[in-house]
Amino acid sequence: MYTLSVMLQAGIVGLPNVGKSTLFNAVTRSRKAEAANYPFCTIEPNVGMVEVPDARLAVLSELSKSERIVPAAIEFVDIAGLVKGAAEGAGLGNKFLSNIRETDAIVEVVRCFDNDDIIHELGSVDPVRDIGIINDELILADLAAMEKRRESRIKRARGGDKEARAEVDLIEKILPHLDAGRPAITLGLSEDEGRLLHGFHLLSDKKIIFACNVSEDELAGAVKEPDSHPHVSAVRRYVAASHNAEAIVISARIEEELAELSPEDAREFLRELGAEDSGVSDLIRAVYRLLGLRTYLTTGTKETKAWTIPAGAKAPQAAGVIHTDFERGFIAAQVVSYEDLVACGSLTRAREQAKLRIEGKDYVVQDGDVIEFRFNVSK
Repeated sequence: MYTLSVMLQAGIVGLPNVGKSTLFNAVTRSRKAEAANYPFCTIEPNVGMVEVPDARLAVLSELSKSERIVPAAIEFVDIAGLVKGAAEGAGLGNKFLSNIRETDAIVEVVRCFDNDDIIHELGSVDPVRDIGIINDELILADLAAMEKRRESRIKRARGGDKEARAEVDLIEKILPHLDAGRPAITLGLSEDEGRLLHGFHLLSDKKIIFACNVSEDELAGAVKEPDSHPHVSAVRRYVAASHNAEAIVISARIEEELAELSPEDAREFLRELGAEDSGVSDLIRAVYRLLGLRTYLTTGTKETKAWTIPAGAKAPQAAGVIHTDFERGFIAAQVVSYEDLVACGSLTRAREQAKLRIEGKDYVVQDGDVIEFRFNVSK
């Protein structure tokens, strides 16, 4: 039986003084991470729970007159800043690389603002250069790991170990790709090769998203027209070509200020800036999907809740996230899409209009499904 028992983590990485700790404090609505104007103010990684913004919950709660709302959540980890030479141990390199290896995805914060009062490690703002530095360090660490693994597996392969032979064949495909400066995640592989590669736990095989950290006065324009901002535009072009990855505009400093305000005051503050959002809500939702996670919903007078499942989960697996007994004794799932439920106005009317359906064990749960499970564990 499947249960999503381990909370997935996204590691916040970047060069020193790009806004990593400020972003971490903002998304976790805490002051766990010290944000200071000097390199390596973060040494030990900070871990915080982050609620996934989902406007559907408030709407369903109103329909059901729920007593409370429980959103989905993921963990973010604030990791020490990386410098050139980290793969050889420069700065906090070895510690940085071991911390990032433990995460499930990477949020790379890229400095896209000019401010003479905030020191840049390299003396100037050049986000594409900064991305290249981190990319190179991850790849160098992976090259060393793969060369070491290749040596040990060759001995086994010569002894007739078929699994070792498959690993050697894959490593020999990976090494020239890495040596050309390309991350492992961009290597085209078969499904079997992909599974084998995942077991290597390569740093450059991590799913990644880029957070373009802009200044307060540039936020509104950069969110509405990202390509109008020279730094953001350069990042978007570069990461699309080099990583096939997404870049999202944020203002970590604004979001940190918003965390101190009430929801009403926060909305007013953003309106004064000419923005609807600081960008962090979009970032959190994008990371959630990057981790391969989806949400189904339950609603009633007690609570309206978002439940986290892996993309492609079938109904019994989704039921098991609530309780293993639900999966073990699964009978059926009563399902209505969020859109249909809202349009109908209630579960009763959704049933009357044939929008409420019964699904069995093979049903693949869709993001936004509103579900009630039927189960029996008497046997």
